Amino acid sequence: MADAGDMATSLVSLDTCAMEPIHVIGRIQSFGWLVSFSSDWIVNHVSLNCADLFGQEPHAMIGMPAIQFLSPSAMHDVRSRVQVLGGGGGVERVFEVDLVGDGRLFDLALHASGRSYVLEIEPREAGRRRDFVSYVRPMIERLREAPSLEKLCASAARHLRALTGFDRVMIYRFEADGAGEVIAESLNGMVDSFKGLHFPASDIPAQARRLYSRNLLRIISDIDDPTVPIYPATGPSGDPLDLSMSGLRAVSPIHVEYLRNMGVKASMSVSIMRRGKLWGLMACHHYAPLTLSYSARTASELFGEFFAYLLEQKETDFTLARRSASVRLHDEIMARVAGGGSLLEAFEDFGEAIGRVIPFDGVIGWVDGRFVSRGATPDEEQFRQLARFLNTAGASTVWSTDTITRVFEPAEEWADKAAGLLALPVSRSPRDYIVLFRREQLREVNWAGNPEKSIELGPNGPRLTPRKSFEIWKEERRGQSRQWSEDEIQAAESLRVTLLEVVLRLADAAHAEREQANRQQDMLIAELNHRVRNILNLIRGLVTQSREGAHSIDEFADIVGSRIHALARAHDQVTQKDWTPSSLYELIRTEAAAYAGPDTGSSVDRVVIDGPDALIAPGAFTTLALVFHELTTNSVKYGALSVPRGTVAVTLGRDESGALEIDWCEVDGPLVSPPTRRGFGSTIIERTIPHELSGSATVEFPETGLRARFQLPAEHIAAFGAPTAATGRPRPETAQTIEFDTAVHNGAALVVEDNVIIAMEAEDALRELGFDDCRIAGTVADALAMVETGEISFAMLDVNLGKHTSEDVAHALRDRKTPFIFASGYGERSVLAEAFADVPVVTKPYGLRDIKTALAQLAER
Repeated sequence: MADAGDMATSLVSLDTCAMEPIHVIGRIQSFGWLVSFSSDWIVNHVSLNCADLFGQEPHAMIGMPAIQFLSPSAMHDVRSRVQVLGGGGGVERVFEVDLVGDGRLFDLALHASGRSYVLEIEPREAGRRRDFVSYVRPMIERLREAPSLEKLCASAARHLRALTGFDRVMIYRFEADGAGEVIAESLNGMVDSFKGLHFPASDIPAQARRLYSRNLLRIISDIDDPTVPIYPATGPSGDPLDLSMSGLRAVSPIHVEYLRNMGVKASMSVSIMRRGKLWGLMACHHYAPLTLSYSARTASELFGEFFAYLLEQKETDFTLARRSASVRLHDEIMARVAGGGSLLEAFEDFGEAIGRVIPFDGVIGWVDGRFVSRGATPDEEQFRQLARFLNTAGASTVWSTDTITRVFEPAEEWADKAAGLLALPVSRSPRDYIVLFRREQLREVNWAGNPEKSIELGPNGPRLTPRKSFEIWKEERRGQSRQWSEDEIQAAESLRVTLLEVVLRLADAAHAEREQANRQQDMLIAELNHRVRNILNLIRGLVTQSREGAHSIDEFADIVGSRIHALARAHDQVTQKDWTPSSLYELIRTEAAAYAGPDTGSSVDRVVIDGPDALIAPGAFTTLALVFHELTTNSVKYGALSVPRGTVAVTLGRDESGALEIDWCEVDGPLVSPPTRRGFGSTIIERTIPHELSGSATVEFPETGLRARFQLPAEHIAAFGAPTAATGRPRPETAQTIEFDTAVHNGAALVVEDNVIIAMEAEDALRELGFDDCRIAGTVADALAMVETGEISFAMLDVNLGKHTSEDVAHALRDRKTPFIFASGYGERSVLAEAFADVPVVTKPYGLRDIKTALAQLAER
């Protein structure tokens, strides 16, 4: 272990009834009042500060009926909540209650404590009403979008900080041994990060964790506030009032001292429950006193419960995904090796399939004395020793370890290759294995203090004394691999059963595989013979029919060769796409490019295609290739493409039945007259589509140029594309760019907005636009404080901030020559001062594009 310096870090919370003396159990925090009633509404306990609230001394209130000092309307509300509360262990809250009938409003919390009901009273938050609970739903909707547990926790910390205003909010996860780790956090930018720090189990002992499981929210508004005793200290039976569910309950002096050593003035924790067990905490720190209203705390508790639900949902989703992967692995393994042959014949693919479900660094197959390995593993002789050890470790189940050297000393020889292993026996007798290996994973664990330091006795009795300083202890763990998770071990067990099934079927499958292979070979030979004969017949027909139009051997060879090349080009286009439908645009352009002549210019530029592209099925593609080959050849020799000014317009369309309509029209070429005889090329153009594809073809010879119309039935069309420009190539869209000073992005961006959700939306947009450091202020005072730091290089100001406007902030930014834009829900510039008439404004509701436009306007000025 190495001492790495001092840092004030702790999540300790030793405020548990089982560990505290009466003077802590019987006290509450001074920002509220407490009264307990028996079932017949007789006062049993009161806090000593109740004289200020009810005008009666605490000892005089004991034994009195509640109706004598609670207003009738308040009594009605309390009784109604008792009805809702029933016999459960929850807490019911009532807001804005005229408690004593004098017009003063209070927030109440009610819970059962043994045979009593405890009523906790706090003053209603003054000023504008804020419905914090309404913020929770959109926050939860944003959490649902998190793609991973890590991002879910980070987003939850961020949202809870936005809801409550704490300087630091952490997601703290308990491990199996009671220790914990900060796995996510959100900071205000001015405090140190605790992310990644580990805390020993003694920091939050079992008694405290049990209390966290019952009371889901604990808060300390100011550690320096005095606490108030409860009168009487005990009931008639001599037992103190159980305040486990109390939100006002004073905390342990140990915990207060701990926070004071850290410099923390206020704290809050929200329990994260998973399937009835304490999974972790949302732990909040603030470095100044911070009072949260009941409504804010209620929203925080509700947010914590929803987060716990989403957390469990995400973990369940990941577990189901891993199980689905295991099922797919079973099917894949069966498909690969269950048909016959040795288990190790497809070992390479087999190992890859396992690695997608159970990550590893090396794998060994040991079947019937045959050794096969991949990756980082011991050699064959070293594995023979290991196999004998595995025979004693259990041959009928999966066996795993993340530190093999602890139980098998010879593993020290190959510790540089592997530190952990997971063994799958794949035979009835203990001899055959598939073994997965993982390399050593050197881990450096940062502890918030020495986790092995013995507990010291202090002035508070036989309990942990708070650390006076908090040193990060770095523990280096060697000789260990990454642990095999429970899901991975379950997947391995499923795989073991699969492999046993494979082994038992191998003998019978080998014979069936050979017979199947022979049948497949016969079918392939027959299919190949059929296709070769078809090709030979087609070529023979091309050779025979091409004799008519040739006047010499060279011309004959040229005609035949061009037609065969046309078929080859079409075949290439289809095979390059794995015999999937191919583009008609590409076919036409390919044929035009093949006949670009040095005297006539580029045929590609003079063949203009219009209309939606069509993906042609492979069976029809080669047929169309011959048709367009003949059309192009004819045009290059005699038609529009034979002279420099001629062009061909190819128009594609789709009729009501889904059939493809093709219109080939030549213009500005030589004068045309109907031919006196039909050659083979004309036959291909006029008869191929009707005969082979059940379509139609019409060829006309007006003087202005040849015109051919074709219709291809819908069964040969896989899909139609969007209409494109003349060449068929889509026009690239010009991306909007913003020229903005680099120095602006290097500073911090400030969002001044009093609505938390809108502020976070704006923050996300600015981060997407390149601002790495974004800060949020909800009031003019907070915004001005941030501007005064000199770190703000750009700001986005909401015009209206409740009772105030952001005009003062705008003046401060202008004085510092800091660029900024306004956001407004009014939709009019009249709400702005004349001095800011030149400042760009985005109107709510706005999006990323609106902010981009405003920034572009700002950059132009």
